[in-house]
Amino acid sequence: MTMSNQPSLGHWEEAEVARSRVQASLTRGVKPTAKRILERYAAPPADTPYALEYAYHLIGDVRAQTVLDYGCGDGRDTALLAARGAHVIALDLSPDLLEIARKRIAVDAPLARVQILCASAHAVPLPDESVDLVFGHAVLHHLDLTRSAAEVYRVLRPGGRAIFKEPMRESRLIRAIRPLIPYRQPDISPYERPLRRAEIEEFGRQFELGRVRMFGLPFVRAAELLRTSKTIQDRSYALDARLIARYQALRTCASIIVFELHKPGPAASPTS
Repeated sequence: MTMSNQPSLGHWEEAEVARSRVQASLTRGVKPTAKRILERYAAPPADTPYALEYAYHLIGDVRAQTVLDYGCGDGRDTALLAARGAHVIALDLSPDLLEIARKRIAVDAPLARVQILCASAHAVPLPDESVDLVFGHAVLHHLDLTRSAAEVYRVLRPGGRAIFKEPMRESRLIRAIRPLIPYRQPDISPYERPLRRAEIEEFGRQFELGRVRMFGLPFVRAAELLRTSKTIQDRSYALDARLIARYQALRTCASIIVFELHKPGPAASPTS
């Protein structure tokens, strides 16, 4: 999606702030991140069947590195990244979500490791080549991809990386069926959308593509919506990973993509 077929950037971002206000209103208190969650995302294996775990596998060792939590929302990932020893810059457009992030960071993360920025992802208020890693968890599908790609490229140091976990919808059949399903979450803005593979490829055009995996065949989401037991859901995730790895044609039916981009240049060195 580009600005050529959408309202003005200001109107778009106002809609996102309004969406985020609803999301923030649905948050019921902030508790310290459980030890089991910190352990789960500390060093996940490469073959994990869970998309977010795989994203954290790609992140790797970021001790003493500067990490931009791009579209940090309520700060859940900020806390996990800071727990890994990174200096985290938590950026989001929403004052409401950042207020929750501040509370979360206060109970979860060493304050010296976190800087909070209330600003647009389309105009990041950071110097050129000042970040070792950009991490985005379901943020690009809210953004103008041309503008955001330019900003991610600009702030990354040569050799730096960007890792994203995003919703995608490549299957024509699923795209045709989805509008027929009446359910719509309350915290959805008018302009967010699952991404197409061509959009992701265009976003990464200036970068070198690293590792990529797809997740989430339709039966996984069905198991969640039906509130099946944890055992059944875990088995559905495991089956999902095996099917996608074995049958390439099924990848067009996946609902989540995790991908890694490299900015050309020498490997980024850790910074304090």
